[in-house]
Amino acid sequence: MDINEALYTTRAMRRVRPDPVPLDVQAKILDAAIRAPTGGNTQNWRFLLVDDRAVVSQIGPLYRDSIEQLWKTIYADRLAAAREHPDVEENIQMVKVQRSAQWLADHFEEVPLYLFGFVQADPTGGSIFPAIWSAQLAARAEGVGSSLTVVLGVFHPNEVFDILGVPSDEHWVMACCVSFGYPTGRWGVAPRRPVHEVSYRNHWGSSVGFAVDKPLWPPG
Repeated sequence: MDINEALYTTRAMRRVRPDPVPLDVQAKILDAAIRAPTGGNTQNWRFLLVDDRAVVSQIGPLYRDSIEQLWKTIYADRLAAAREHPDVEENIQMVKVQRSAQWLADHFEEVPLYLFGFVQADPTGGSIFPAIWSAQLAARAEGVGSSLTVVLGVFHPNEVFDILGVPSDEHWVMACCVSFGYPTGRWGVAPRRPVHEVSYRNHWGSSVGFAVDKPLWPPG
């Protein structure tokens, strides 16, 4: 796959089929992940794949509770605005995101594969998240959709540690959980605010020096 196609179309794909992800594809995903940059080459990460239905069924209720708490706290104002002004484009996108995230919560036990990323002595995520993004790009190259979430680490870290058997005395931090599966929808370029609206040059608020009115991929 062309690298630009992967970069432009690897967006959150939460709605997936229950079909299992083959082991050779999983191997490609993780082998790409560990090639990512890591501070000081410490490789202070661990990647835990979860596809055991008994394990997933224990985590599912925790994930649903985390999403419910997310809607009531961090996203409460945005959801209220979306209900009050449903025709505003920003609010339309917010509702789409909520529905997609809620689908994953409601169907958590049906997703075929999860990847939990853990890291030591890296509070910024500077090592683990490049590796996770590489895993997601590798999955995209194999036609596998993915979506990263951190809510379990925010609302239920201790319970997840217990379920997964993660040592509690080695300073591991659960950076994220990524769902993987073959998507039910189509790949596409995600709509975003153009770069010249969110980027500056040399000083905050100054023009970045160019404008990009539409995605630069695909060419033309």
